[in-house]
Parts: sequence; C-alpha cells; structure tokens
Amino acid sequence: MVVRVDPLLAPVFANFTPTHVEHVAVWLSEVFGGPAGYSAELGGHQGLLRNHLGLSITEEQRARWAELMIATAEKELPDDELLRRRFAEYIQWGTRIARAVSQPGVEPGDPGPVPQWGWDGLV
Repeated sequence: MVVRVDPLLAPVFANFTPTHVEHVAVWLSEVFGGPAGYSAELGGHQGLLRNHLGLSITEEQRARWAELMIATAEKELPDDELLRRRFAEYIQWGTRIARAVSQPGVEPGDPGPVPQWGWDGLV
C-alpha cells in the first residue's frame, strides 16, 4: 500500500490496515453499480463519511491520493477512455467530500444512500 510510505499521505494512513484496501474496493464496487456490500456490512454512506471524521485531510493530501488512485486505474482498468474519465471524475468528486467531512468539528448528518456513478457521472 503505497500511501503508507508516501511522505504526504503517511500521516493520514499510518494506522490503516490492509482491510482498509478491501473496504475501498467494496465501496467502489457499490458506487459503480456492483453489489451493495458496503451498505450491507460497513455502514453505507454514513459509515464511509464517519470513517473520515477528524482526519483533517489537507487539499494536498486529497489531491495526492486522487492522483495515485487515478494512476492505478490507468494501469488496471480496461483501455476505455470514457471508463477511465468517469472513474477519475468520481475520485475527484468523492475525495472532495472526504476532505470536507474530515475537518475538525464537522458532523456529516444523514448523507442518504451510497452515491451511484455511471456512464454519465453521478446518477
């Protein structure tokens, strides 16, 4: 997990376990129309936001994590420009929300169900 050794991201990910990577995969699967595993087992949208509370993610950390995720997608996703673009758009959108809720004193309230992202962006 490169984020644990990245100088900018290491402080945010210092206490995360390999299970975190699995949870990210389950989340992304649900967001992009796969099984609702995050909702069923990990607290849904509310649970995801709560996992970011108090992390105080900086804009530089947000941008770096997005950069790494998008670079990984470029290597791993099929060679489909629209698919890669939509994935990158979601990552940019989602990381902005994660950064916002990570700030001190933020209470996310009820964000509703897990957002769904499709070929046209946010559904």
